[in-house]
Amino acid sequence: MSNAPSENLVLVTREPAGIAHVTLNRPKSLNALTKPMLTQMARAFRSLDSDDTVKVIIVSGSGRAFCAGVDLMSAEEVFKGAVNDVEVDAMVQMELCRKPIVGAVHEFAATAGFELALGCDIIVASKGTLFIDSHARIGIFPSWGLSQKLSRIIGPYKAREISFTGTPITAEEGEKLGFVNHTVEARKSSRNCQSDY
Repeated sequence: MSNAPSENLVLVTREPAGIAHVTLNRPKSLNALTKPMLTQMARAFRSLDSDDTVKVIIVSGSGRAFCAGVDLMSAEEVFKGAVNDVEVDAMVQMELCRKPIVGAVHEFAATAGFELALGCDIIVASKGTLFIDSHARIGIFPSWGLSQKLSRIIGPYKAREISFTGTPITAEEGEKLGFVNHTVEARKSSRNCQSDY
């Protein structure tokens, strides 16, 4: 699967009840984030925010995982100019979005994928899903708020332990700690495996 900017790296669908779905669509790469993908996400959130028919947005990942973090092959491109270019910064656009955002997380959310999940207003995760902060392991600093958001939710000491050790946290543990709202049974099909939100 090519990852050309013209491809639908992010799928946006709408339901009649005012529910919009934003689906990360690089399943072969476990939805690892690229610059074109983040640009498409940012545009999607801006568009949905201005759509009066949309009442809630659900963010999920296609295929076997929610999001494996930033694609390390394109990391330099992802972070180049990210601080100044808020128009194409997906996390900034999520924060600016006035619609409630629900993260439907399955299998794992790693590093930037964990940050993406924490950018949602509510997290619903399938049982056994792993949340992993591997920033320290690969020698990069969290740039989308994980270090601040996680410590505010679960306390600084537990947050430091998770970040410093890179210890995976299951959805069930995340619910006890308070950053996962609900754990649900996984929904499996021939083409996808997502939380039964």
